[in-house]
Amino acid sequence: MSGSGIHLTTLGHRIRHHRVAKGFTLDELGAQVGVAGSQLSLIENGKREPKLSLLQAIAQATATDVSDLISGEPPNRRAALEIELEHAQASPVFRQLGVAPVRVSKGMPDETLESILGLHRELQRREREAIATPEEARRANTELRLRMRSQNNYIGDIEKLAEKQLKAAGHVSGALTHRTVSIMAQKLGFELLYVNDLPHSTRSVTDLENSRIYLPPASIPGGHGLRSMALQAMAHRLLGHTPPTDYADFLQQRLEINYFAASCLVPETAGVAFLQQAKKDRNLAVEDFRDAFGVTHEAAGMRMTNLMTEHLGMQLHFLRVDETGAITRVYENDDLPLPMDVTGAVEGQPVCRKFQARAAFTQQNRTTEHHQYTDTPSGTFWCATQTGAASDGEFSVTVGVPFDDARWWRGRETIDRAVSTCPDEACCRRPAPDLTERWSAKSWPSARVHTHMFSPLPRGAFPGVDENEVYTFLARHAAE
Repeated sequence: MSGSGIHLTTLGHRIRHHRVAKGFTLDELGAQVGVAGSQLSLIENGKREPKLSLLQAIAQATATDVSDLISGEPPNRRAALEIELEHAQASPVFRQLGVAPVRVSKGMPDETLESILGLHRELQRREREAIATPEEARRANTELRLRMRSQNNYIGDIEKLAEKQLKAAGHVSGALTHRTVSIMAQKLGFELLYVNDLPHSTRSVTDLENSRIYLPPASIPGGHGLRSMALQAMAHRLLGHTPPTDYADFLQQRLEINYFAASCLVPETAGVAFLQQAKKDRNLAVEDFRDAFGVTHEAAGMRMTNLMTEHLGMQLHFLRVDETGAITRVYENDDLPLPMDVTGAVEGQPVCRKFQARAAFTQQNRTTEHHQYTDTPSGTFWCATQTGAASDGEFSVTVGVPFDDARWWRGRETIDRAVSTCPDEACCRRPAPDLTERWSAKSWPSARVHTHMFSPLPRGAFPGVDENEVYTFLARHAAE
């Protein structure tokens, strides 16, 4: 019967409940049904599965029926506590502690059981929150990047879903408007609300009970990003996401919602047609692609990585580098040599000073793209770099291709050229011998410590989100 879905522990508790209700001892009931009291005790403790004929005899002796005995519901509060404790003590989370399980006696008060269960529930909650160690998170991110590289950074199912949603909302061509995004939300049963008190740890909050998506004020600088935030929030529902079970799951969901938003802002059909025509004209440019669809330079560059290998057969790389020279976002399938740590992670690593992604910060004219050929141990690459500024500082966005594909891009005629031998530290990280000799014993720099080095990895089902703040926010607005 255990194979048919009947839990022996619950069954045993129900048999004991009916036996005690009739005032029978184990031996007395055993005598009536033809088994020893010790055998009946094993059944009541969930250690042995009774035959159907014995169940029928027990049901008759206790004036009940078999369907009542095999019900999945605990017969009383005490039984429910004991069953929950048994499940908790059998869980991998508890067993890996190496702690002996608690043996429940008849004389143990219900309050003691509830206290022990409270500890188990907290243990399970903390296990769910401890999404990953920093190293595990970096490994998960690396695995995701390599998996996307193997499929050309392209997800066909999400492309089709985005075009279906756009068509249903009446979008035909041109930049996606805020109004169309609102229509898409309405068709999913959601209302978009722009509020001033959004929790600081969130970009948006979705109230599933009242079908609301809360976003920052529409008047904020760079408000075009609100379209993407709303689309990402809708994507969770469209893609059937459930709370992430681990950090890898969280990263996968984040990638998918970003991909859906990008597929709506730059639809596959229109985006590919634009790129194919630009290639035919030998006039590919991130800035043209950006302006045609009304997105940011970074979004346009990343969208190229989704479409150009899959549809144009062109391999490429994308880099977002902060003003310190650290890589904050990256994609490559053209074998551009990139720095990485022992986990294979690239994010946070310093990019070569010879790369235009870093050299662009020294350019006087920041309003246009800068182009450069770079000779590396893996070959020569051409790239286009644009700098920008955000609340946390300046950054650069680079899109590049191997030398042979530069002929399709505007800016290919540049005479700027650099030579990079990174990851050899002699390229740009190790001081020249004469400088080392002159200053190594005569300098004492005071390092700027990056506080993020001491920050714990965000915890929780939704890492980095302050749940208390979010729930208080939802309760406040639900009452309005």
